[in-house]
Amino acid sequence: MRRTVRFLTVLLLGVLLSTAAFATEKKTTTVLFTHDLHSHFLPVPTADGGESGGYARLATLLNRQREKYPDALTLDGGDFSIGSLFQTLYTTQGAELRTMGAMGYDATTVGNHEFDHTGRGFGEMLNAVSRAHKATLGALISSDSNKIPEYERQYGPLTIGRPIVLRDNYQPAATNPDQLFIQEALDDYQSVEETFLLERGGVTYGIFGLMGRDAHDCAPTSGFELGDPVQAARESVDLLKDMGADFIICLSHGGTDPDPEKSEDELLAKAVDGIDLIISGHTHTTLEEPIVVGDTYIVSCGQYGENLGSITLEWDENGKTLNEYELIPVDETVEEDPAIAQMVEEWKSQVSESYLANYGLTYDQVLTYTDFDLNTPESGVQQGNNLGELVSDAFLWAVGHLEADAPDVKTVAVTADGVLRADLPAGDITTSMAFDVLSMGVGSDGTSGFPLVAVYLTGRELKAAAEVDASVTPIMPAAQLYMSGMAYSFNTNRMFFNRVTDAWLEEPAFDTGLTRRGLTRLEDDRLYRVVTGMYSAQMLGTVKSKSVGLLSLEPKMADGTPVTDFNACILRDEQGNEIKEWYALAAYLNSFGEDGVPGHYVIPDGRKSVSSSLNLVELLKNPNWITLAVLAVALVLVTAAVWVTRKLVFRRRAKKSGDSR
Repeated sequence: MRRTVRFLTVLLLGVLLSTAAFATEKKTTTVLFTHDLHSHFLPVPTADGGESGGYARLATLLNRQREKYPDALTLDGGDFSIGSLFQTLYTTQGAELRTMGAMGYDATTVGNHEFDHTGRGFGEMLNAVSRAHKATLGALISSDSNKIPEYERQYGPLTIGRPIVLRDNYQPAATNPDQLFIQEALDDYQSVEETFLLERGGVTYGIFGLMGRDAHDCAPTSGFELGDPVQAARESVDLLKDMGADFIICLSHGGTDPDPEKSEDELLAKAVDGIDLIISGHTHTTLEEPIVVGDTYIVSCGQYGENLGSITLEWDENGKTLNEYELIPVDETVEEDPAIAQMVEEWKSQVSESYLANYGLTYDQVLTYTDFDLNTPESGVQQGNNLGELVSDAFLWAVGHLEADAPDVKTVAVTADGVLRADLPAGDITTSMAFDVLSMGVGSDGTSGFPLVAVYLTGRELKAAAEVDASVTPIMPAAQLYMSGMAYSFNTNRMFFNRVTDAWLEEPAFDTGLTRRGLTRLEDDRLYRVVTGMYSAQMLGTVKSKSVGLLSLEPKMADGTPVTDFNACILRDEQGNEIKEWYALAAYLNSFGEDGVPGHYVIPDGRKSVSSSLNLVELLKNPNWITLAVLAVALVLVTAAVWVTRKLVFRRRAKKSGDSR
């Protein structure tokens, strides 16, 4: 009997020890990640003469890492579309998702730029991918049905050649007229989920995707509603744990920021327990080391496929240890994967045939050359910028050279920092490079590229636009403006929303290469024609709310009535076609021909004069009601302080006088 008891005791103890050992057994997770790819299928030149990015090279690195880590997941943090000419295939071919599928991505989330073609365009893209998916399945079945199990083991039964698309807190709005169409597209794709489980290497991963608040604000035409990211994340974590997830990953298009109050993904990690890893997109951040908040790791690898991110964590129920974190450069030293390279070339041919042929251009056509770099603005620097000035000049040039029946009125052209998406380095400038600078959006014609629009503003409102540049840029760099046909000056030390000291109309002389031929003062109540891109025009109307009513801009029609439909303001050529932002730039560059970009664009030409003088006369020159109100309050406070001081002095003197008696 004692032997039996002893045997059972030893057996039970052995079971308990083995169970404990299993429970504390450490597991390893490797995740390969990207975000903010923005349709950068091909490499782009770098300042040092090399190249960065390119999907064929990215595919090579992905395959290398998978050989090293066979159970690695491949995930993306959103904004996989919009940023190059390849985006012109977005709604008809779904080239981005299909190529990501061919590269073996497991999942991605939606970013704001997935909705540049509106919510309906997003649905059309999903339909294009679904059609291709069904054709692939059909070809497999007809050629060799025995291949299907092999594909299903590798990709899963519903994801052959296409990643899972996650959007936990982003749903079509009930008021969206395309809601039914979009929902049918989501259903037909079959792999658009809020959350999903993925088993790999003996680990069950729970993955969900979030749209951030700022990202949603950057997608005004999405037609989707944003659910609270924190609440959605809490619900997803609980659901995935209940479904048996061992390790939980969030694909977030919220981003990080040096300002803790604006760092959405850090705030998310602090507010929600149970997220093991956040792939952080939207802010184009490059994190040399992960951000660790509690037991949550946050990672980012930069924009445009310049790096492949790779993180390996060892973990158990007691926590995590970082084994390896790499940002692997995707550059000219990496050979191209032949299959993906061929796929990219096929897409490139389709771009020329289906889109550029309408403009009489080809993808690699050289428009002109430049002896110097034309760079996107440096964040927070308020002086002029040569690329911004070139683009605004191109818009004004288009009025005189491309627009049919342009009215003979004073016109000002405007562009903003936030819409300039790429540099023009020294050397030849091609069609694709010009497109990359202004690659955002879609027109009323349903094709890629925001069109130019013309609205009317009073002289007073044009000064307010200059004030946006002067006062808002320090806190929101994307608001920095560049104008053609107008010059202005401001002092950075003047009162907020009263920094502009002077504003004039100018007359550029494109034919002579001169910056300006004359200046005339703006008349406050006179209407002036303003030409800009569709997105920037729509943002003009938000200035009042963004400035808490301190500045007011109301885009108008030529008769002074408010604009109710910006589509009615689109600039068109002789054939009635929309004049796209990017094409205005391309045509302007092409007009330089063999002479190249004029030398006066080497540095900003002074049309924007910025001072930081503390001279009292300059600081108080031409005060508006805001400055006067602040001065009045200051005067009242000073007067009150003097009065209180005098009272105290009189009391003290009276007290001393009484004591002496």
